[in-house]
Amino acid sequence: MTADTDNDPSREPITAHEPARRSGSIVLVLLVAGGIVAVAIALMTIGRAQAQPYILGLLAMLAMVGLFSLFAYAAGIIRFADRAADDPVTGRIADLAYDGLVVTDSRGHVVYSNAAYLAITGAPTSLDARPVERVFIGNPDVSEAVFRLLKAAREGKRQQEEVRIAAGADGVQGRWLRMRVRPLGQGKRQAKYAVWSIEDITRDRERQEDVFQELQHAIEYLDHAPCGFFSVNPAGDLVYVNATLANWLDHDLAEIGSGGLKLTDIVSGDGASLLTSIMAMPGEDIDLRMRGGKTMPVRLYHKLAFGADGVPGASRTLVISRARDERPDPQRAAEVRFMRFFDHTPMAIATVDRAGAVVRANARFAKLAQSLSPDGAAGKSIFAAVSARDRHLLIAAINQAAEGQGDIPPVEAMLDGAKERWGQFFVTAVEEGERETEAAIVYLLETTERRALENQINQSQKMDMVGQLAGGIAHDFNNVLSAIMMANDFLLNAHKPTDPSFQDIMQIKQNATRAATLVRQLLAFSRRQTLRPQVLDLGDALSDLTMLLRRLIGEKVKLDLVHGRDLWPVKVDVSQFEQVIVNLAVNARDAMPDGGKLTVRTVNVTSEESGHLAYKGMPAADYVRIDITDTGTGIPADIVDKIFEPFFSTKEVGKGTGLGLSTVYGIVKQTGGFIYVDSEANEGTSFHIFLPRHHPELEVHPAAVNGAAKEPAEAKPRTDLTGQGTILLVEDEEGLRSLNARGLRSRGYSVIEASNGIEAMEALEEKNGAVDLVVSDVVMPEMDGPTLLKEMRGRNPDLKIIFVSGYAEDAFEKSLPENQQFAFLPKPFTLSQLVAAVKETMTPS
Repeated sequence: MTADTDNDPSREPITAHEPARRSGSIVLVLLVAGGIVAVAIALMTIGRAQAQPYILGLLAMLAMVGLFSLFAYAAGIIRFADRAADDPVTGRIADLAYDGLVVTDSRGHVVYSNAAYLAITGAPTSLDARPVERVFIGNPDVSEAVFRLLKAAREGKRQQEEVRIAAGADGVQGRWLRMRVRPLGQGKRQAKYAVWSIEDITRDRERQEDVFQELQHAIEYLDHAPCGFFSVNPAGDLVYVNATLANWLDHDLAEIGSGGLKLTDIVSGDGASLLTSIMAMPGEDIDLRMRGGKTMPVRLYHKLAFGADGVPGASRTLVISRARDERPDPQRAAEVRFMRFFDHTPMAIATVDRAGAVVRANARFAKLAQSLSPDGAAGKSIFAAVSARDRHLLIAAINQAAEGQGDIPPVEAMLDGAKERWGQFFVTAVEEGERETEAAIVYLLETTERRALENQINQSQKMDMVGQLAGGIAHDFNNVLSAIMMANDFLLNAHKPTDPSFQDIMQIKQNATRAATLVRQLLAFSRRQTLRPQVLDLGDALSDLTMLLRRLIGEKVKLDLVHGRDLWPVKVDVSQFEQVIVNLAVNARDAMPDGGKLTVRTVNVTSEESGHLAYKGMPAADYVRIDITDTGTGIPADIVDKIFEPFFSTKEVGKGTGLGLSTVYGIVKQTGGFIYVDSEANEGTSFHIFLPRHHPELEVHPAAVNGAAKEPAEAKPRTDLTGQGTILLVEDEEGLRSLNARGLRSRGYSVIEASNGIEAMEALEEKNGAVDLVVSDVVMPEMDGPTLLKEMRGRNPDLKIIFVSGYAEDAFEKSLPENQQFAFLPKPFTLSQLVAAVKETMTPS
């Protein structure tokens, strides 16, 4: 143990050459132990009784020494010597260090300093060593940095500062110093001390300044070189442009390098694709775009830098102006014109060798190649741009060109890539002497949009033709069904439920009703059914359907309704809209035989959002979108374009008519909306319905038109359907006309029959206009229903009329004069529906 003198304020600073601690010695320990043993032996020789007082005295003395040592150690008066601190190797490392080292206590007193510190601070001996803050006191260049270091030392933190000491008046040169401070250790005792280090970094700073000056000179030379230079990174950002090029393009040099400009901002047309492509070659002629929009022709010597992993990095591009000067050069002018024709043509052009390798290409080809394969494969070989299915067609065409053949037919091929894209390749041969390096010139025109438009037009025309056919069939079939249903009503009236044939008659009625439903679906697809649109809140309408949908889809399928906030109103036929949702829900249920999830989601779509959607044929406007998504088996890609066709079904025989989705398509289209489908096999299907937003403020409210045009329903039967009056019945189908007349006469009406409009006018003249009601078909030979209405209203403006037709009311309403009132009864109808319509129309309102 050695005495601790840390509390002595009068102590002197010490260095490694003046140790302040005494090293402990094993010899002293052995001498003390030997003395104690000798005393014990001596006491044993004089007898136990005589030695006892001496033994007690010795033990008492040792106890007092031990007790004093414990109190002294607890008070810090004595301490155990630190053998590691007395290691001469450790001490010499600190004392002979190159950097100046000084240790200060919490009061700022120096407790240690090495020789380097003394040399840097100019102190002759360790007794003259001063703390850092006193050495540089009064120096304004250093005082702020020293203050920050001193603050860090007091807080027990690490801090580093680099300061420059100005040259003195005595000729002392200026120098750079790096100052550091840190606590001595982690313990509470060591944390009271701070270790300061000072390093002279003047030579390092001078070398850095020399390098910086050389770099400045190089940048100065490059900036004001007689040619332009720029560098662009793989993201297309300009990271450097020299002053010459910036001056040519009239750009502010400060904008460049800070994210202000991209390659596409200074390169005209598709020229940027040439520079970012893997196959970029030196000597590219392109147009650069100036700030004002003008272009200037240049020749680029372009090189890409590649990393160790083969990924392209920043470019090095030299720019030589090809603009006209005072000396006319016809050859250069011709080259510029050809460059502009070659690079700015909307057709991709490339010259290839026999193996399909691209020798030279224009900007449009480079852009197309990058879009097909980001790895650059299509830019190296033209065969990589074509799908494997059609690649042999292009190979054969290039082989023909390599043999010098002319008039090679164009090749229509699918392009390679993630999406379905198509292109038309025109291949021509080159001159015979040039076929060693270039076998053919290939012109590529992408036809993806053209094919999509052709398919869309063909599909639309096909759907329209099928719709016209379906509508015509439905109209003719309605006449047949009307006669069947009318005759069936007569049979039901003539037979009692107890008759043996009554059940057969009821079976006929049920099948006739089912056939009428199929006809209505055909009319829905052909968009010729009668709609009764009304303003509707889709959220409320779907909520009302929730119970019905849950019963339809069963317990295995989970129904999830997600309503959008503040949905816009729409104007639709409520019953037809419900049929759309029900049909799609049933199809979704059938696609999930093992259960799944059906999600119905509604959301507003603004005009701006709809304009960015990829759905073709839908103009930008405000819509309310309904998404119906299932987790079922999905729709195969080869039949997804056929699902809206009538009678197309993937279900088993007897489990579907094939009219469900075609009905949905027709109702949505007739409402003015759009429907699209997204589906993947085994991933599920999503139907997206877009219904136009209804603007009440833009709605025109005309005078009451067709006030009696409500379809009478059997849900509200009248107790008394008999009546009196004269009815003029106009129908070109003789069988149906006779049945209708018979039914009306059975209810007490007087009926005048006519087979067309001309006969009806003659009958009206014979009666001198004494007719209470006209029931007329719409489509008739010689004179149709609308023409008949005009003629009759011209003679009797108050004449009441009911039109019956298998077509929708809208199909002929446009051919009538405005504000014409009439009632409408769609075919097929039953006897009770006919007499109910007649009763309601003839009853004064």
